[in-house]
Amino acid sequence: MSTTPSFPANARPKLRPHVDATKNGNTIVLHDSRQIGRPIGVTRLGLEIAARLNGTRTLAAIQSELLTLTGGSLVPMEILQELVGALDEAFLLDSPRIRELFNAPIRKPSHIPCDSDPAELQTQLDALFTATGGAGLPGDRREIANSTGRLRAVLLPHMDYGRGNITYGYGFKELIENTDAKVFVVIATSHYSTNRFILTRQHFDTPFGTVETDLKYVDQIASLYGDGLYDDIEAHAPEHSIELEVVPLKSLLKDRPFRIVPLLVGSFRDCVNRKANPSEAADISKMVRILREVEASSTDPVCYLISGDLAHIGPKFHDKQKAAGPWLEESRAKDTAILQALGNADPTAYFNTIAGEGDARQICGLPPTWLTLEAARPRSGKILHYQQFIDPTGYESVSFASAAFYG
Repeated sequence: MSTTPSFPANARPKLRPHVDATKNGNTIVLHDSRQIGRPIGVTRLGLEIAARLNGTRTLAAIQSELLTLTGGSLVPMEILQELVGALDEAFLLDSPRIRELFNAPIRKPSHIPCDSDPAELQTQLDALFTATGGAGLPGDRREIANSTGRLRAVLLPHMDYGRGNITYGYGFKELIENTDAKVFVVIATSHYSTNRFILTRQHFDTPFGTVETDLKYVDQIASLYGDGLYDDIEAHAPEHSIELEVVPLKSLLKDRPFRIVPLLVGSFRDCVNRKANPSEAADISKMVRILREVEASSTDPVCYLISGDLAHIGPKFHDKQKAAGPWLEESRAKDTAILQALGNADPTAYFNTIAGEGDARQICGLPPTWLTLEAARPRSGKILHYQQFIDPTGYESVSFASAAFYG
């Protein structure tokens, strides 16, 4: 480890709660389950030191504790300092260094590096529209028939672009051609946090430039909701569900001014277990009311963007059987019932369909989709495209769709 020691003997370093150790023979790796920090290899002594970094022990105290493990030999303070410095360098410590990352005004991408070649990325994004079976590149915004009403929301997958492919294109084409919104409320699945709702005031960096967060809109939501929306400061850093939507949005809108409202939504498992409509949960009903209220006060046109997938089945998702054969057909049939509810823009039917099967197929798009349908109150829906990704080994299958909601 080459990190220069920067922690004095009286320092009380603290390992982040999401850091785990994996052992494989004599190899031990400390890694971040949230994928923010970088993994580093340690010795067994290093693991013993890391296990004691709880924010209450000084390095000097840890040095004394290790005497019983080393047979009375004093571990040099430089060894402890070097390890702690390396952990901090790898963003595995709860320290000012990582808090600076979380509190920076601009969020750095976690999945699509900002140094990606914009031309190469643009070619990849164009293929979402132009690949075989695709919807074609978006044209100019067109007027919508009065009977349909204005576009209120679009559902998009948050798969990687290679697997989500033309399903993304169908959704974004509908979005770009049918709204003049200047504010996009991006309501997305939260994969890393146990909190119900997580906001951020950070702007989003992309290879095509920075996408601004509407700080006034965000602050209005936070002010009306009260405490709790910023409690998990780590949640947005590793999350892909907003980032994967913001990059194409910036690419497609180019110089057209727009802002986003990035809201992550956690699990509705409690509602599913009780088979109780989410509107019966006080925190969820409060968020629905607040989203309606803040939109009503906006002087700019608003459109919602839902980032959520459908079924996740197979051993990758802790199922005992492979995602293959009749089970895939059964899953596709159950997806059809979900899509029917979405086509009717009916949040109650949508929830009841998923809760009726105990959410056994892990529909990760349930929370953001239900919340958006309740907040935006569209009168009609239209399924644009559906896919079922199938790993050839049966290790996993993920289904996803794009849909538009009007009214």
